[in-house]
Amino acid sequence: MAAANELVKLTAAQMAEKIRNKEVSSRELVDAELNVIEAAEPEINAFLHVSADEARAQADAFDKKNAAGETEDLPELAGVPIAIKDMIVTKGIETTAASKILEGWIPPYDATVITKLKAAGMPLLGKTNLDEFAQGSSTEHSAFGPTHNPWDTSRVPGGSGGGSASAVAGFEAPIALGTDTGGSIRQPGAMTGTVGVKPTYGGVSRFGAIAMASSLDQIGPVSRTVLDSALLQEVIGGHDVRDSTSIPMDIPPVAAAAREGYKRDLKGVRVGLVKQFTGDGYQPGIEARFNEAVKLLQDMGAEVVEIDCPHLEYALSAYYIIMPSEVSSNLARYDGMRYGLRVMPPEGVPQTAANMMAYTREAGFGDEVKRRIILGIYALSAGYYDAWYGSAQKVRTLIIEDFNKAFEKADVLVTPTSPTTAFKFGEKMDDPLTMYMSDIATIPANMAGIPAMSIPAGLSDDGLPVGFQFMAPQKHDEQMYKPAAALEAALEEQWGGPIWQSLKTPWLGNAK
Repeated sequence: MAAANELVKLTAAQMAEKIRNKEVSSRELVDAELNVIEAAEPEINAFLHVSADEARAQADAFDKKNAAGETEDLPELAGVPIAIKDMIVTKGIETTAASKILEGWIPPYDATVITKLKAAGMPLLGKTNLDEFAQGSSTEHSAFGPTHNPWDTSRVPGGSGGGSASAVAGFEAPIALGTDTGGSIRQPGAMTGTVGVKPTYGGVSRFGAIAMASSLDQIGPVSRTVLDSALLQEVIGGHDVRDSTSIPMDIPPVAAAAREGYKRDLKGVRVGLVKQFTGDGYQPGIEARFNEAVKLLQDMGAEVVEIDCPHLEYALSAYYIIMPSEVSSNLARYDGMRYGLRVMPPEGVPQTAANMMAYTREAGFGDEVKRRIILGIYALSAGYYDAWYGSAQKVRTLIIEDFNKAFEKADVLVTPTSPTTAFKFGEKMDDPLTMYMSDIATIPANMAGIPAMSIPAGLSDDGLPVGFQFMAPQKHDEQMYKPAAALEAALEEQWGGPIWQSLKTPWLGNAK
């Protein structure tokens, strides 16, 4: 078997090719990743649960089928191991949403995406850390301790899906699943130098995704390359009758689009530069890398046009009314009555159901979750519903109309993914508004239900990764994969290889 630090630096597509050519087994890949996880986790804390026994058993079962020639019809990523954000339920494996209120819960069923991964013969390495109930932008709000950024362990990996992003960035997994409600895949992608994709809303089933804000949530891929994300999206995508928001449509040809993009010919592609997300408010190094990337797109033949989306400046405000409102509704089910944590009132306090629920929620929910529940209850309360929630929904409609008009002039829209690189732990914890601003460029895509992707655009002046965001029209995810792959290839040539080659990973030297 090749050394762990050699195998884990392969892309998911490269791993898949070696499996098909019988150069490596799924079990060898799983063991290599588990060795890295064991070495890295004391420092990174990307995983809440490592399902080593299950992953090995799944890999062995795949290898047996592969040896018998029974894997021909499986997706290209068959046999490649994957990590799962702990917001997605897994039968027989603890699922907590990084909250004390669900600690110890073992789901009796799999999410649709997990069923698809298992059918594809892809071993599940474990469940990754996140901000509690996906509510945060730094993974500091996890009830089980923060995840550290592999680029600088004194800094956050972004959020809410910092665990999946750090696991992929730190070579603990080749690919992962995340959930994206306002940027929870893309913003960690920007801060960890990974590719993060939010597919079209309804393009990937949400059945089995623990609900945060149901009109915004979307499961999507986390990877180190655009092609890996495309291949994973084709595994998990498609209509699901168990999800009422699922779109009855064919999976977009995203892998073919990515492969076409690697040819680096963007003649005829119109790239829209969103006026509202350029200039002031962005770290100088981020603005510099963004402008350089736009120039590379032009050099490959793309036509760059400026796009005005006047209502996007209100997206953040509207989001922080709509999202907490849906949170307050979705989290009402955690009451201590049927499953999860139950805390009884102390002696001397009436032993009523209402008191039990109050004590359970007080002990089980963290401060950020409580903050958002309170905001949501206020926005939905009598006398305020029309003024707050109703007005926010009207703004959402205006944002959708802005995007519809923008896509008449451009095939894709581009922005920086995050206004800053990864910040230090504690830097924004006492200022929620500043923390919320981390998602200013990612939130609009969730509000409109359109697909969006962040890819690494190099390193800022502080030596930390920068993200470049593509957005495409609803149900046309492939339109962002082609220019994203082209830019990835051009940047790799410019930087002399992928940016993760400059990532120092002392834990790889400690892997068996």
